[in-house]
Parts: sequence; C-alpha cells; structure tokens
Amino acid sequence: MAFGDVKTTQGLGDLNKYLAEKSYLSGYTPSQADVQVFEQVGKAPAANLPHALRWYNQIASYTPAERKAWAAGVSPLNAGAKPTAAAPAKKEEDDDDVDLFGSGDEEEDAEAAKIREERLKAYADKKSKKPALIAKSSIILDVKPWDDETDMGEMEKQVRTIEMDGLLWGASKLVPVGYGINKLQIMCVIEDDKVSVDLLTEKIQDFEDFVQSVDIAAFNKI
Repeated sequence: MAFGDVKTTQGLGDLNKYLAEKSYLSGYTPSQADVQVFEQVGKAPAANLPHALRWYNQIASYTPAERKAWAAGVSPLNAGAKPTAAAPAKKEEDDDDVDLFGSGDEEEDAEAAKIREERLKAYADKKSKKPALIAKSSIILDVKPWDDETDMGEMEKQVRTIEMDGLLWGASKLVPVGYGINKLQIMCVIEDDKVSVDLLTEKIQDFEDFVQSVDIAAFNKI
C-alpha cells in the first residue's frame, strides 16, 4: 500500500490504515523511512487515527541523533518509492579489489544485526521503566429506598461503610423520584482490576432495611 501527501486528511487516513498491523513503515525496526514520513507529518495525528498516533509517538520518543543513526528503509509515501539512503560511490574497476567470497557483506550484515539488537534492547529497557497505567472507572450509582420513611442519611452512612481495595467514594445527593421519595445518587471511582461492579452493588443491596435496589446511572472509563 502506498499513500500520498501525509499533510492532508486523505494521506493521514491512508497512513493510519497502513500502520494498522505494522509497527514501522519498513520492516520490524525503525528506519529512515519512518524519519522521512515523521518529519512530513510534523505533529501528532488526531486521536481518531490511533495507529498513526501510536507510530508518531513511538518515533518521537527517540532523540534526533538516534533517528539519524537508523538504517535506510523503503518508504511507502509514494508508489514505487526507493530507499532513502544515498547510493554508494561507484568503485573503481580494479580486479584486485573484487571480493570473490563476499566476506565484506557478511561482516556488514553481522554489524547491522548487532546494532539492531542493541537498539531493540535499549528500547525494551526504556519501555520497562515506564510506569504501568492503572485502568480506572468513574461510576454514579442510584440507590433506591423502600419508601418515603427510609432514613436517607443513615442509608448513605451505611453505603459509605463499604471499603474495598481500589474503591474511593465521592460526592452524593438526593434526587426526587416522586410521591415524596428520594433516591441516593452517589459517585465512586474504582480500579477496574480490583473492584467488581457486580460485587459492589451486591454489598450495597445487603443493607436490606434501607435499600430496595441499586442501578448504575453512569459508567465512564478514566
């Protein structure tokens, strides 16, 4: 797949599609092809282009000096694109300089492999030092009483006695539902890996003297 001007919406869209199943533009490691397109893009793509944005942030995490040292790569920026590296100077036609066994190429391949391994190791070390993101959610619960004689203050007090690792209670208010009855609307923040929403609602419903039912009014990932 080739794509056109990445400064246009169409070009960025094509770049995003191209990177849907690729980490880099050419091969399995960053190359000058990535640098070329990175510089033409100029700024981070919008969030609705997740693959292009992920690639852009990855390339931007390297210093200019590191990017300059990357090997050549074939850029799909234009159909029929060729490697960005300059062609090597033509050697003088001297039979004495001909390497019949290709030992020079083997040495270059080994050196390139060594450099690639060092860069991959440096990248892995850099990634391992980044703190892991903690997935959280903000939830608003509707806690409904049995009738208008339910002590809403005591009901809220009972709800807030629930303590769980990864649970943080927030603001609350009473919302009229009719016939003089109010429901308790209370907010909380949970860590997704630690707190089950189903378990939390069950614990609230255990206060049978106060709580008739519990509904989720809003649920948002943070």
